[in-house]
Amino acid sequence: MSNWSFSLLTLPLASLIFSATSFAQSDYQAISDSFKSQFHAQLKKNKVPGGAFVIIDNDKIIKMSTYGKRKKGGSLNVNSDTVFRLASVSKTFAGTLATMLVHEHKFEWNEPLRKYMPEFHLANPQASQQVKLGHLIGQSTGLMPNSYDNILNANGKLEKIIPKFKKLTPMCSPGTCYSYQNIAFSFIQPVIEQQTGDSYANLVEKRIFEPLHMNTASIGIDNFMATDNRASPHIKTRSGFKKVKVKPNYYQVEPAAGVNASITDLSKWLIANLGNNPDVLSLSLLSDIQTPGVRTSKELRRREWKAYLHDAHYGKGWRVYDFEGEKLIYHAGWVAGYVAEVAYSPRLKVGMAMLLNGESRVIAKLGASFWHSVIQQKAQIALKQKTSIHAD
Repeated sequence: MSNWSFSLLTLPLASLIFSATSFAQSDYQAISDSFKSQFHAQLKKNKVPGGAFVIIDNDKIIKMSTYGKRKKGGSLNVNSDTVFRLASVSKTFAGTLATMLVHEHKFEWNEPLRKYMPEFHLANPQASQQVKLGHLIGQSTGLMPNSYDNILNANGKLEKIIPKFKKLTPMCSPGTCYSYQNIAFSFIQPVIEQQTGDSYANLVEKRIFEPLHMNTASIGIDNFMATDNRASPHIKTRSGFKKVKVKPNYYQVEPAAGVNASITDLSKWLIANLGNNPDVLSLSLLSDIQTPGVRTSKELRRREWKAYLHDAHYGKGWRVYDFEGEKLIYHAGWVAGYVAEVAYSPRLKVGMAMLLNGESRVIAKLGASFWHSVIQQKAQIALKQKTSIHAD
């Protein structure tokens, strides 16, 4: 045994823990610095107008950075409080709120949707009864993927879309196959409102935004447009990114796509989901949300992620990935002019979020690269520590 090894053994336990933690954080800081360089370089290369990202280590912000302008050609920079649309990342809030209410016995996952929404009909009356509340949040209704999103895209009104479901025949029995939805996912809203006597937006505000001090987060187009420090949407055209108007269509489905937030807000959301705000998000709640549900094999073919994904499922408003052997809780969002991505590793206690005000696939490339770097680095650290112990 070397003198160095002997001196380690004589140190107090707290010192040993501190040394190991510091080593890991030091290596992790290097990944964060590298990611910042990649983020800025890739957004510049792809001419994305603006963006922001944050990297979390347990309950601390390791790196937060912003890039570019709130509006192409404008003078105002994106900063840490600039509000973006979260698009489908909104589902993570809906899944969390609904799970809270299930834990409080306001309703149950196995209750039929028609108990709360009798106007919901499918072509087969028996099939109508088989769609349960858990199927909505777990994306396993069995309906054709993205049912009637085409009408929503054209700004068709929700009250006129709902009766059209009576034309649909499920492609599988509810609970047995993956079926991504926006409209049907948001059928959880009337259930929540009936059982609480409050609006969905107010509940998210009171149960999540306020206690987590997500001070710039909101729901709905009116709140978004009333925010001075907001990012404008940009779509990709042959001549580059073009600023467009904020579309109201997907704001109709608040649980699926209604949330607005800054990167500072998402840092707080990640910290809570990593278990650091148990008064708001209890550990039993998080365990429930992170439990894999229906398998989502289509995700395994994602162009930027397929090299790393071993398996994929949908939980409760979150995706659950097996990313190179590590459990990753994930969701992305894309709505006219904005893209977003949020992910965290429950075991490694690491989280990362990105927001862009231009439609670009670069966000997926950056996300996959980041998580590959983190997991590879953590594996190397573990190997070094194991080798050191064996050497001693």
